[in-house]
Amino acid sequence: MAHHHDEEFRLHTPEFNHLHNKLDRRNFLTKTSLGLGSLAVGSLLTGVSGFFDAPKKIVQESAPNLEEEILKALPHIAPKAKRVVYLFMSGGPSQFETFDYKPKLISLAGQNLPDSVRKGQRLTGMSANQSALPMVPSAFKFNQHGQSQTWISELLPHTAQVVDELCIIKSIHSEAINHDPAITFFQTGNQLPGRPSIGSWVSYGLGSDNQNLPTFIVLVSKNGQKDQPLYARLWGNGFLPSKHQGVQFRSGKDPVLFLNDPEGYDGKDRKEMLDYLSKLNKLQNDTYADPEVEARIAQYEMAYRMQTSVPEVMSTADEPDEVFDLYGADSRDAGTYAANCLLARKLLEKDVKFVQLYHQGWDQHGGLPQGIAQQCKSTDQATAALIKDLKRRGMLEDTLVIWGGEFGRTVYSQGKLSANDYGRDHHPRCFTMWMAGAGVKAGLSYGETDDFSYNIVKDPVHVHDFQATLMHLMGVDHERLTYKFQGRRFRLTDVHGKVVKDILA
Repeated sequence: MAHHHDEEFRLHTPEFNHLHNKLDRRNFLTKTSLGLGSLAVGSLLTGVSGFFDAPKKIVQESAPNLEEEILKALPHIAPKAKRVVYLFMSGGPSQFETFDYKPKLISLAGQNLPDSVRKGQRLTGMSANQSALPMVPSAFKFNQHGQSQTWISELLPHTAQVVDELCIIKSIHSEAINHDPAITFFQTGNQLPGRPSIGSWVSYGLGSDNQNLPTFIVLVSKNGQKDQPLYARLWGNGFLPSKHQGVQFRSGKDPVLFLNDPEGYDGKDRKEMLDYLSKLNKLQNDTYADPEVEARIAQYEMAYRMQTSVPEVMSTADEPDEVFDLYGADSRDAGTYAANCLLARKLLEKDVKFVQLYHQGWDQHGGLPQGIAQQCKSTDQATAALIKDLKRRGMLEDTLVIWGGEFGRTVYSQGKLSANDYGRDHHPRCFTMWMAGAGVKAGLSYGETDDFSYNIVKDPVHVHDFQATLMHLMGVDHERLTYKFQGRRFRLTDVHGKVVKDILA
């Protein structure tokens, strides 16, 4: 038997783009003479215009104050970003070999990390028993680039070309020191599984601008080194209705699992089946008002539309050679990081609101020089190409691009330190991310770390601050976008977080 839920829900329509409305479900059904099923619930809850396509007289008679209530719920803040692409570098890229230049370490190479710097901070079990913590400078050179004269590693020559578009934040910090809780914390606002992901919160709060594709789409590189596992719950909906979960697009014959019709089953058969299934679902919804029934209706309807839209957006046949040249040779190989960056641009063009790329392989406890050089080679050109491609299409000004991992790396070497080789352990106390595009200051380096990149000395930015700032740029006050679950109102940032106003354009 379906369960009643006393959660909040929002109505989304193109006529009132980005509008929110908080209504108790029972009060809404009580005040209206029509059930949600008769108001085209599938369309209503997937962000299309089903409700306001209804005859005006019906709307006025059934909910005379509804339109006024929706109008009161304009976006909390004027949105700068219409869409987000989040390039998640899973494993924890080293800030020493990428963006946080520490030349003073050259003279300190091999010396033990001073207690005055460590300050008794927690170590992982992988290096806690080392007899010494020898400091090691980067094996790679840094140079200044762009009008901003920003220091960038030689490993990132393509990123260096777009450095004046970047807002580099060197003072990100987290409490989580191991991969799974750290990634979960970034994606959901809590180290424990079960909360909704960032993309799900965006989907729940802002709805969709495209009727034929999901609001939240996930791409995972097939060529990433599988050093740390990724779980589908990282893009899950948690306790939000299931229609807000991220949908993973894959390379190969079936980009979206279970979307294509079975062999010998044609579109007419499927349409007939869905029509009957919709009647059954709406009957159950009218009886129980279960939000999961509504979500399932919306998902079936979306899946039917996606059968046409997905093959179109996945095809790169119409892309000219110069686009593949821009993103790099790997962009012709579906499922690679470069191909996923190109696909992300196509999805953003279709007004998909939140696209997340995961690229694994940044967890270099040993053999770091060789490992990180390979990772940068696999990602650098395509990352910069995405920035360039969005800008030349006039999309960067309203698209937010994010790059970063779950934590940084230690100044000391994990394991044996040699003249040509070293590793670095996890370090959550300070690390680097960057943003570009909609609403952030370009050509800015924000926050400072000490000479050991072990502690923050200026302008710390916590994970919750990053999340609050992301939502702010999307037009959402992170304190006001909540969902009632098991008697408590939850939000992405829990009870923390402040917008980092100094980085806002």
